[in-house]
Amino acid sequence: MTNNDILRRVRYTFDLKDNVMTEIFSLAELNVTEEQVKCWLKKEEDESFIKLSDTELAIFLNGFINLKRGKREGEQPQPEKHLNNNMVFQKLRIALNLKAEDILDVFQLVDFRLSKHELSAFFRKPDNKHYRECKDQMLRNFLLGIQRQLRPNDSESGS
Repeated sequence: MTNNDILRRVRYTFDLKDNVMTEIFSLAELNVTEEQVKCWLKKEEDESFIKLSDTELAIFLNGFINLKRGKREGEQPQPEKHLNNNMVFQKLRIALNLKAEDILDVFQLVDFRLSKHELSAFFRKPDNKHYRECKDQMLRNFLLGIQRQLRPNDSESGS
C-alpha cells in the first residue's frame, strides 16, 4: 500500500473532511493547505497527484493520535523518516486505543483469523526473534475491518 492509499482509506473510514485533515496535520505541528491534502488524495493517474512522503504520513498519523487521544505532555514525538506497515499499524492502534482483543474483533469483521501471538509479533521491535513484518494485505484487512466497524452500511470502495 502506498502512503497515499493509507491516507485515502483513513480519510474515508473516519469520514474526515479536508479542513479536518489539515487540522490533523497541524496537531502534529505541520501546516498544510486543503489544496495539498486534495492533491495527496487524488489517484496516481491524476496530473495534480502528489506523492505523500513517509515523514508526511508519520506526521498525519501522529496528529491523528493527538486528535483521538489528546496531545501528550511535553515534547511531541518526532515523525519517522522511513515508515513501514508495522509502524502504521502501531500508530493506528494507539490512535484508536485498541487492545489485542479489539484488533482481533476487527479482523473477524473481514473474516480474517489471527491468534494473539501472531498479532503481537507485528508490534515487536524488528530485532526481536518473534517480530513479523506486516504485509500490505494485513494492513488492508485491518483498515477494511475498521471501516466495516464504523461504516457498516457503506460500500466497500474506501476511496
